[in-house]
Amino acid sequence: MNLKILFLIAPLLVYGDNLKELIDFATLHNNGVHAKEYIKASKTKEVASAQSAYFPTIDVGGFYKRDDAVSPFQAGNVYSGYAKVGFDIYDGGKKSSLVSQSKLSFLASDYDKKAYKKSLALQITKDFFTIKSLESLLNAREEANKSLQAQLTRVRRFYAVKMATKDDVERIQADFETNMYKMASIKFQILSLKSQLELKVGKKIETLEKSSFRKNDFSSHKLLDSTNALIAQKSAIQKGANALDSAYYPHLRVEDTYNMYQYERLDPNLVALHALPLSNQNTLLFTLNLRLFDAHNIRKTKEAVLLKAQALNEQIEYHTKEQKVQYTLAKARIKTAKTRIKSARSAVNAAQSAFESIEKKYQAGIVDYIVYLQSLTQKTDTKAQYESSLDDLEIAYAILYYYQAKVITEELE
Repeated sequence: MNLKILFLIAPLLVYGDNLKELIDFATLHNNGVHAKEYIKASKTKEVASAQSAYFPTIDVGGFYKRDDAVSPFQAGNVYSGYAKVGFDIYDGGKKSSLVSQSKLSFLASDYDKKAYKKSLALQITKDFFTIKSLESLLNAREEANKSLQAQLTRVRRFYAVKMATKDDVERIQADFETNMYKMASIKFQILSLKSQLELKVGKKIETLEKSSFRKNDFSSHKLLDSTNALIAQKSAIQKGANALDSAYYPHLRVEDTYNMYQYERLDPNLVALHALPLSNQNTLLFTLNLRLFDAHNIRKTKEAVLLKAQALNEQIEYHTKEQKVQYTLAKARIKTAKTRIKSARSAVNAAQSAFESIEKKYQAGIVDYIVYLQSLTQKTDTKAQYESSLDDLEIAYAILYYYQAKVITEELE
């Protein structure tokens, strides 16, 4: 009784993954996604660091000085401790530019992370449906294998009673072995693709469940996150160039320092005159700095930085054009896939009908094995092509949604 129950529930124990589950799992466990998260976290720290530059600085320190030969009116040993508070009153806009630069760098890292996740989802989708297509082809080959096996058994019986020749047996045996070889090749392709998919997803994959996209043909698209990342990087570079300009503006800083002193081995004359050195001192200091000449060092550095921004601008224009081209091709790919499905469906029906007729004629000895094999091959190929065209349509919609800058998983049914 227990064995019967186990037999009934065994299929339920084999857990399959649909496309959404694989993409969601990869989003949480893919090493590349983790790397992008760490980069984004580092950019968050850079923003906090740039913002903290607005706060005053506080320094503490001290020194000890000992002179073996004491000068007149001096102390031999001097101990000192101090605390200093400093604040930049004006820095030429450097801090604000650096804060803006760090925020834009953070924005670029956020776009870059989103772009990577969407690209990863598209890669997983392509692998998923390519594997499904290969599995359909394998199923068609297995179905053909059953027919070839049945015919091989049949002709062997005929050969045993001298109603078929050895050539007939060997010919079917060769076709049977060829089909087995093709099946083994397909299995390796599935294994290879599944291994790559497991690497991207981050877990072992047993079976793939049926998945499909909603068939919505949108007429508009937004910029890809990868392009937005380049735009943010360009803006960050320009803000960095502005920070360099601050060197040519006045820099005004205020510092207040409080010192405490202690002395040993004082000059006796100082003690006699009650002219002891100060035990503490508070010093307020204002400093003004203005760069008058640097042989155009800062200007040339800024020009070099702005050339990098210009290079990014060229990349932005290229990626924008590329997206438009790929978006147009994605819509054309969908139309082509739909046409292929319609044609392949008709071919499957015709090939199936023809095979059933020829199989009966072959068993009756009206047609020869060559005709039978051609019909079987055509039936196998058309069925595989039909299943492949269905998977190609799913990939085509995934590519369309990707170049529309959509989240692929949100378009799954």
